[in-house]
Order: sequence, then structure tokens, then C-alpha cells
Amino acid sequence: QVQLVESGGGLVQAGGSLRLSCAASGIIFSMNAMGWYRQAPGNQRELVAAITSGGSTNYADSVKGRFTISRDNAKNTVYLQMNSLKPEDTAVYYCKAARYGLTSNGHWGQGTQVTVSS
Repeated sequence: QVQLVESGGGLVQAGGSLRLSCAASGIIFSMNAMGWYRQAPGNQRELVAAITSGGSTNYADSVKGRFTISRDNAKNTVYLQMNSLKPEDTAVYYCKAARYGLTSNGHWGQGTQVTVSS
């Protein structure tokens, strides 16, 4: 079965940093695009950062310059380094894996809470 296991969420003060990890199993990790999404209460789920199987990255304008997505294919893990955190970053963060790009259907992690206090 496919499993995406996230870690690294928590409570941090504005201006601080967190690193999220998502460890995947049950997929050929290197052939999947990986993405981080977030959803705050009352809001739609939005794409935060994406990385293709070839290593190309894209970011939402709201996090550009602050967040970095990376992958380690040997560990079947994708990371999201979050710096200069703002209260507006508070949300549940989800990991997604998709073979044909993140616009296609894929597999989701369980979500991990990130709370940034002001």
C-alpha cells in the first residue's frame, strides 16, 4: 500500500523556521512529482511548493524566497524547509505524490499542523 508519513510540524514563533519531512513507501519515489500543500480553516487547499521527478521546483508567490522544497530519492523523502515564518503560514500541511505531475490524481499524506504565533 501507498503510505506518506509526515513529520516536523509544530508551534513556532513568527520569524522562526521549521523543516517538514514526508517519507514515502509503496511507490517508485523517483518517478513521482512531489508537492506540499496547505489548508487553513475555512480556506481551500493550496499548493505551496512542488518538485518534479527531474528536480525542477515551483513555489507559490506567498512563500517564494522563504520556503525550499527538496528531495532525497535514496531516502524516498521530500522536505520543505520553511524560514521566516509568518502567522499567515499557519495551516495543516499535506504531502502529495503523483506519477504524472501534481495536476493529476495522486496520493496524500495525513497532514501535519504548523502553527506560527505572532
